[in-house]
Amino acid sequence: MTQIIKIDPLNPEIDKIRIAANVIKNGGLVAFPTETVYGLGANAYDGNACLKIFKAKNRPADNPLIVHIADFEQLFEVARDIPDKVLEIAQIVWPGPLTFVLKKTDKIPKEVTAGLDTVAVRMPAHPIALQLIRESEVPIAAPSANLATRPSPTKAEDVIADMNGRVDVIIDGGHTFFGVESTIINVTVNPPVLLRPGPFTVEELKKLFGEVVIPEFAKGEREAEVALAPGMKYKHYAPNTKLLVVENRKIFGEIVDLLKKKYKIAVLIPKELEKEFKDIPHIVLGSEENLYEIARNLFDSFRDLDKLNVDLGLITGFPERGIGLAIMNRIRKASGFSIIKELEDLHKYVPL
Repeated sequence: MTQIIKIDPLNPEIDKIRIAANVIKNGGLVAFPTETVYGLGANAYDGNACLKIFKAKNRPADNPLIVHIADFEQLFEVARDIPDKVLEIAQIVWPGPLTFVLKKTDKIPKEVTAGLDTVAVRMPAHPIALQLIRESEVPIAAPSANLATRPSPTKAEDVIADMNGRVDVIIDGGHTFFGVESTIINVTVNPPVLLRPGPFTVEELKKLFGEVVIPEFAKGEREAEVALAPGMKYKHYAPNTKLLVVENRKIFGEIVDLLKKKYKIAVLIPKELEKEFKDIPHIVLGSEENLYEIARNLFDSFRDLDKLNVDLGLITGFPERGIGLAIMNRIRKASGFSIIKELEDLHKYVPL
């Protein structure tokens, strides 16, 4: 049976945190909020405990976990051969939504890293997450707290929907701050390579590192062949309803008109387009003037789409500046790469 514990996200009650920390110490699973999305955590040093994460999520075993730490002492326990520049940058950006892929130490079991000699590490900027790690007295390995392929959870209700009965404790810490997962960068190579965009933007990374390589898979236009970190392979973040991404805004209305003759459709749109599509089922993601608002609402909107009982969801594209790159990465993956740039692309994904 899953225990649900409500904890103040800004002033976590230590007695409640200790209940969850004891579960981690004893090899159990705890779902907890971070500043990005909810994570599903286990003792990062306990391979058997980490295997439970994969079972609870139905997650492929070759999809590594992120190790969450609360201080730099723990960083040196889990990672080795850390370049001086990376250490300097980590001291600037942590706690925060930036994950580094580093060489792992022998303390990290193969279950965490999918057998690779690298480990993804970050220090979360959320009072509950940091306190939970401290009280557990071990780093916590955690992917997002959803069933595999489903949208990542941004509030406890989403976690309960997916994980109730599958984990020991769910901490309810309200809505997460950013709504999309952390940025991941591989710093074992030079120049470093962006593996997954997130709230920490490419523009910010380039200020810190100078050059950063941005491969196609980081844009969400295809899968990576090997997953060095979460979110690189497999369908992710997806609603059960088929989702099409219409990246060319000029043809969005035309495609809506074509599809609504044959299918029950809903559109996921910015506030600026709400009047234009008010007569069909629609979900407003937020204002294009604030891409952080759209990011925060994105996964909730995917779950809301499934409640509308339609055949198809259509979502607009967004500018790939700032957090917009992370938004487009998540949308493209959630659609299973059903990307429409020209009108004729529509025939690849739906019969007309």
